[in-house]
Amino acid sequence: MGRPDPLDSLIVALDFPSAGAALELADELQGLCRWFKVGTELYYAAGNLVVERLRERGFEVFLDLKLHDIPNTVAGAVRSVACSGASMLTVHAGGGEAMMRAAAAAACAPGSPRLLAVTVLTSMDARELSAVGVSDTPAAQVLRLARLAREAGIDGLVCSAEEVAAVREAMGAGALLVVPGIRAASVNGAGAGAASVNGAIANDDQRRMATPAEAMTRGASMLVVGRPITQADDPAKAAAGILEEMRGGR
Repeated sequence: MGRPDPLDSLIVALDFPSAGAALELADELQGLCRWFKVGTELYYAAGNLVVERLRERGFEVFLDLKLHDIPNTVAGAVRSVACSGASMLTVHAGGGEAMMRAAAAAACAPGSPRLLAVTVLTSMDARELSAVGVSDTPAAQVLRLARLAREAGIDGLVCSAEEVAAVREAMGAGALLVVPGIRAASVNGAGAGAASVNGAIANDDQRRMATPAEAMTRGASMLVVGRPITQADDPAKAAAGILEEMRGGR
């Protein structure tokens, strides 16, 4: 089997406060992107309407809501999302096995999204984990939560590029591993891409980052890219640069 087209592996994060701005960018990236991430900021502002508008344009939607509540509540939320047309949905692995099992059971209904478990946020490092009572390293905690999610029947995982190689080894070749915290090599002066976003990256809240080629080489299935594309002077050119870097890591 040949390698997947990078167009099927790039997810652009629409971290905007309104549907109008998000859809404007989506239209600009036609032909360069097949997947968009709708996170909490945009979803709270526009709800299922923005998901529907993206689907009407032929895009796939990754709904990144990071559900984390009691099992019954999360199961109900999964059933509600099935009506939106989103193709993937996140839950927090930290919610525990019972919560994830309830989510997985709810996602068996026709039209339900594939579920991804968020392990450790890419904005967290060992110091921040320790502050919330986790004494292990981020890598060890990610692997613990990854195994728990697999046992609970979750389809895939969200983890950083630092842990994706170990997670790939533990979960196998068929696991769907989605990696955020991606920054174009050109941010470090190393190649083509979103060089114009250096000012934005300087204030970045991501801690565990990698270039597109690094993440793909380590075993990522899909990459989530936000500011290097959305805040670039020329988003289409930046997206094309990211795709080229991804091809280099295949």
